[in-house]
Amino acid sequence: MAEPRTVVITGASRGLGFASAVRLYREGWRVVAAMRTPDRGMPLLRQATGAGEGDDLLIGVQLDLLDPASIAAAAKAIDEAVGAPYGLVHNAGISAAGMVEETDMVLWQNMFATSVLGPVAFTQALLPSMRAAGQGRIVLVSSAAGVRGQPATAPYSSAKGALERWGESMAGEIAPFGLGVTVLVAGMYDTEIITDAGTTDNRDFGGPYARLHNTMNSRGRAAMRLARPPERFTDGLLKALQDQGAFRRRGVGPDASMLLVANRILPASGMHHMSRLALGIPRQGSMRGGAWPLTAAQRAMVIAARVLPQPVLQRLAGLVAKRRDGNEGK
Repeated sequence: MAEPRTVVITGASRGLGFASAVRLYREGWRVVAAMRTPDRGMPLLRQATGAGEGDDLLIGVQLDLLDPASIAAAAKAIDEAVGAPYGLVHNAGISAAGMVEETDMVLWQNMFATSVLGPVAFTQALLPSMRAAGQGRIVLVSSAAGVRGQPATAPYSSAKGALERWGESMAGEIAPFGLGVTVLVAGMYDTEIITDAGTTDNRDFGGPYARLHNTMNSRGRAAMRLARPPERFTDGLLKALQDQGAFRRRGVGPDASMLLVANRILPASGMHHMSRLALGIPRQGSMRGGAWPLTAAQRAMVIAARVLPQPVLQRLAGLVAKRRDGNEGK
């Protein structure tokens, strides 16, 4: 029987990385699961896959992308355990919510260290053996925020954009040696990184950006109802590992695919206004001097107050209050 191909997956202890490790193990790959705390993560992976302690198709490696010594040790352990991997999937990442004014520089430094600088160093350590093998695929997991900068996610959007530019540059360098790069633009998936548990929240709901935060927060929570489970992401990863060209950019999920198409068609100003309208951000200049623009729902209430009889308004107000109380109790 042919030796199974090896794939290294960073951030394999949760979310998309965890789901990817489980799927690829079941597809017959040798999976090297890189994570900060293997003592906690590996038992969960073995439970999900049914792999035993001595199963050499599922190997745990300690990796902290903020620590150069950990990166070097992880690369050495991988080389000794499996030699040159065929696939290297950069999935590890953190997220943050907050306007540029609200985010401190430590967050920016950690964001770029986790999403760009650490992955670059880890790739540098593994590339010599992959280049010598003459085959392999490096997969960079990006997101919709890397396609266009999104409000309240500047550190995350910036890091994902840098990740994509790094991948494009590297693809031209390593293609002559038989290697390739695929960027996966992930759509909305229900993972810890986009919940309060996995996000650094710097939003000030009482500050100058409160109007924007309130609208974006309500729309974001409503959109999360459409988020797909992480397992749905793994189909895209399997296709990425089968790519043969020097460089490929794939959308994973219908929302990501549609965003990539719109980004090719619309000018920058058009994409800006599309995002603004989707997020409920007021038009330029509308908040000068401390103005507080009404939302669409608030404007509708003002119009209704002018035309509807008082008893009808009281009944509607009661229904709204009852629905709000029900949602808060969930």
